[in-house]
Amino acid sequence: MLGVEDRLALIKRGADELLIETELVERLKSGRPLRIKAGFDPTAPDLHLGHTVLINKLRHFQDLGHHVMFLIGDFTGMIGDPTGKNSTRPPLSREQILANSQTYQEQVFKILDPEKTEICFNSTWFEPLGASGMIRLAALHTVARMLERDDFAKRYRGGQPIAIHEFLYPLCQGYDSVAMKSDLELGGTDQKFNLLVGRELQKHYGQPPQCVLMMPLLEGLDGVNKMSKSLGNYVGINEPPREIFGKLMSVSDELMWRYYDLLSFRASEEVAGFKREIASGRNPRDVKVLLAQEIVSRFHGAAASVDALSDFEARFRQGAIPDDVSEVVLDSVDGELSVAQVLKQSGLTSSTSEALRMIGQGGVKVDGVKIDDKNLAFAARSNFVLQVGKRKYARVKIR
Repeated sequence: MLGVEDRLALIKRGADELLIETELVERLKSGRPLRIKAGFDPTAPDLHLGHTVLINKLRHFQDLGHHVMFLIGDFTGMIGDPTGKNSTRPPLSREQILANSQTYQEQVFKILDPEKTEICFNSTWFEPLGASGMIRLAALHTVARMLERDDFAKRYRGGQPIAIHEFLYPLCQGYDSVAMKSDLELGGTDQKFNLLVGRELQKHYGQPPQCVLMMPLLEGLDGVNKMSKSLGNYVGINEPPREIFGKLMSVSDELMWRYYDLLSFRASEEVAGFKREIASGRNPRDVKVLLAQEIVSRFHGAAASVDALSDFEARFRQGAIPDDVSEVVLDSVDGELSVAQVLKQSGLTSSTSEALRMIGQGGVKVDGVKIDDKNLAFAARSNFVLQVGKRKYARVKIR
């Protein structure tokens, strides 16, 4: 069995912040399985790799012998957490929530061990709580305290409306921790306020306050913005294997290490070894292939991973891209460059308007993957093959 220091190192791998570390160390020393909670509102039917950052960390806790509770917010999903939003989220119907909940359960067990996972629904305790119970819960927090939350404060100062029900969300998430008797809750860095509300409510209800482990938000394929389906910079875990593989091969060499930290189950020592090998001359693409294979294998199986690699090699290493493709080095603006500008400056289109038209017609590919996001931007140090139509190619490097 791993010692406390080694267990703590695995728990903190890739994490942004742990509160309170000394409290967690004491609980780890107790030897009992800890109750580990992470909540997901089923606001969309499909998960992408950004969602799996938390799920991967839950798997780490399972591997360490702890009790993992995967909370589906079928009640809070109808409220909608406004974190990161500058307006009120439209509520989802009960039917949408239930349909999305089913797909979540099917997808998370591609990572988590179903025999060691407790699936929870927060309607279990909120529906019996009723209106009177919700009023009593609301009495435990003040409006002034709620306005300390950054996004609420910005909207209030900007004169943007905040609906009363939005104030209930942090309280509901906190009460989840009370109902589940959580020892530790996982969340993204944008969830810090809500996670700390859980600590406060547990103290009020006479429970030891949970520890909080915050994971960073995963950048999307553009290397700049948070991975999001609406931004088109995502990798969906239910996408076809060749799509997942191709998208992962398109990430910059620098972003690849971020993905290794947050998505790979390889040991930290092995990843450090990859970095040394690349510093000594190994092609970064070889290491990127290993990451792409690991992710494809996780969601589609080892055979699909082999097929995806073969398909990639057939398209990119066996003549699908001409050998005489010119290389173009472009300068980024504020750390990135829009896809329309890249197409124009590389000479693949005569103007940005033509570039946008070609994207809309489905005629643009990045490393063999068709793109449809006209707002896509590439981060500095990106390195990829851009294709327009059937015959125009350029190997692009962005400084």
